[in-house]
Amino acid sequence: MNELLPELDLVPPPRQRRLTVLLRWLLLIPQFIALAVLGVAVFFVAIIGWFAALVTGRLPGWAYYFLASYLAYATRVRASESLLIDRYPPFSFEAPGYPVQIELRPAELNRLAVLARIILVIPAAIVYAVLTAGWQTCAFFIWLIVLIMGRMPEPLFEATAAVARYLMRVESYWLMLTTAYPKRLFGDGTGQASPGANATKPFLMTTAGRVILIVFLVVGVASAITSGFGNRHDNNYSTSAQRINP
Repeated sequence: MNELLPELDLVPPPRQRRLTVLLRWLLLIPQFIALAVLGVAVFFVAIIGWFAALVTGRLPGWAYYFLASYLAYATRVRASESLLIDRYPPFSFEAPGYPVQIELRPAELNRLAVLARIILVIPAAIVYAVLTAGWQTCAFFIWLIVLIMGRMPEPLFEATAAVARYLMRVESYWLMLTTAYPKRLFGDGTGQASPGANATKPFLMTTAGRVILIVFLVVGVASAITSGFGNRHDNNYSTSAQRINP
C-alpha cells in the first residue's frame, strides 16, 4: 500500500556555497569512512534481524532502531554527496534540525516475504544499480552545473531527489524496515508544489524532471552494457595472452 512507503523529507537550499560544492566529495571522506565502518555492523544486525523476523514477524526493537538510524544517516550523507543540500551532515544518528529526514512506516512483516526477501528485491535492486550508475556517470556534469550556477536547477533537483528517494526505499525494504515494495520512482504525480511546501512531500515532478530521470536510467543501462563489454574484452584478452604465453 502506498501509505506504507517510506518518505523522504527534503528541504533544498535556495543557493549553495560554491566553495563547499567545489570540495564536496573531499569534505565527505570522513562520512564515507564512518558509513563503511557502520556498514559492517549493519551486515550482522541485518542477519540477526532476518532470523528474528522469520520467527516473530518483526524486527527486534533494538535492531529496528539501529538499522533505521543508519538508513537516516546514510540518506543524509547521500543527499549531501548528490548536491541536494549544502549543510554538512552531522556525525549522529539523530539530526532533528537537519533539512533531510526520512519517515518510516513499520508494519508487521510477512514471514514468507522475509524468507524470500533476497529474491523479491532483485527487480528493485536492478533499478537501484542502474540509477546509481547513471547518476554517477553524470556526476561530474551535475557538479559543474551547481558549481557555476551556485544552485541546482529545479528539474535536475527533482531527478536527483527521485534517485535518492528510490534508493532509500530499496534499502529500507532490504533491511526489513518496511513491508512496502519500492515504487513510484517518477514521483507521486505531476505539477508544482505550493510555495513554501516541502519539495518532496508530496513529490510532484515536472516533465523536465522526469526526462532527466529517464536520462539517468538510459545512461546507467549504457554504462552497464559498456562495462560488460569491457570486462568480456579483458577476459578474452587474458585468455588469448595465456594461450600465447603458456
